[in-house]
Amino acid sequence: MTRLARYALDHFLLLPLGVLIALVWANTGGESYFRFARALAFVVNDVGMAFAFAFLMQEVVEAMLPGGTLHPWRRAILPVVAAAGGTLGAISVYALYVSFADEPVLALGWPIVCAVDIAVGFVLARIIFRQHGAVTFLLLLIIASDAIGLVLVSQRYPVAEVHPAALALLVPAIGAAAFLRRSGVRAFAPYLLIGGTLSWLACYWGGVHPALALLPIVPFLPHAPRALNRVLDEARGPHQSAAHFEYAFRYPVQVVAFLFGLVNGGVLMRGFGAGTWAVLIGALVGRPVGILLGVALAVAAGLHLPHRFGWREVVVVAFAASAGFTFALFFATAVFPVGPTLTETKMGALATIAGALLALAAARFLRVGRFGM
Repeated sequence: MTRLARYALDHFLLLPLGVLIALVWANTGGESYFRFARALAFVVNDVGMAFAFAFLMQEVVEAMLPGGTLHPWRRAILPVVAAAGGTLGAISVYALYVSFADEPVLALGWPIVCAVDIAVGFVLARIIFRQHGAVTFLLLLIIASDAIGLVLVSQRYPVAEVHPAALALLVPAIGAAAFLRRSGVRAFAPYLLIGGTLSWLACYWGGVHPALALLPIVPFLPHAPRALNRVLDEARGPHQSAAHFEYAFRYPVQVVAFLFGLVNGGVLMRGFGAGTWAVLIGALVGRPVGILLGVALAVAAGLHLPHRFGWREVVVVAFAASAGFTFALFFATAVFPVGPTLTETKMGALATIAGALLALAAARFLRVGRFGM
């Protein structure tokens, strides 16, 4: 594999490539693009993204094992608290802006700022921190943030007719995964086919977005502790096996990421307005402030930062988690019908990519990661 192709795969660059193609297609042949996007939306957003979340969650679970960067639990729970703080901060700033701008039609759009783009955050973490424990910290923060957002969106805008009793299927789903683990099953396929299918049906019918379906199953998959984050690099040792989920899915997940960008990235480049600024300010101001306050309160309560992870790193991570980008586009489509309001908020979602520049600037100014040499 060429060095360029390896770099693209290691940094999830197929996702922004999909967004770029979607933007050009939507603005040159809108009718055909939106017909294509609607046809693939369910398969990509509700099925494919379940595997993408599981792929990244597997890395986080292994980082929580003894010897991992998020062990013990006092370190593992801190990114989740940070995610909750960032979500509250983003929603609060969004709501304040909408109130001052006197745009009540935008009041329903607050779930949009709950989104954090996994690919952008992961790329920034790898560029700035390389193998530092901040990578897994940021991954867990992003997964938790998007999980919160997906739960909120699916409660208000379910993908199917809701039957709350269907959530009971989570019990046999987790039970089956636990039984397979206790039985010493090393191949990941039975876990996904039995436990994963039951969990997906529970979420789909129970009113929880099915992209989250595999997260309860991931802790039972075969895994080994990792001291450093190496998600897409060549697997070594116990990970170099087709029986391991993260090894077998390292390339299929890239295809899912590309299709996710392609399906959700088509935005008509017009319609700047109050919705644009509400999303942008909520993401770039509210989320970083909320993350910093959440971490400060958690540390004061006795939780621990990862090894070699101080407040300078927390500031950079907070900015790295401010880009909603493709996930904010996805949330906007779920919240608003086609029209000017959707266009405005989608433009704001695209503009949140500026959070990546803020993260790089903060890392350079604070001499964090590769800039500290």
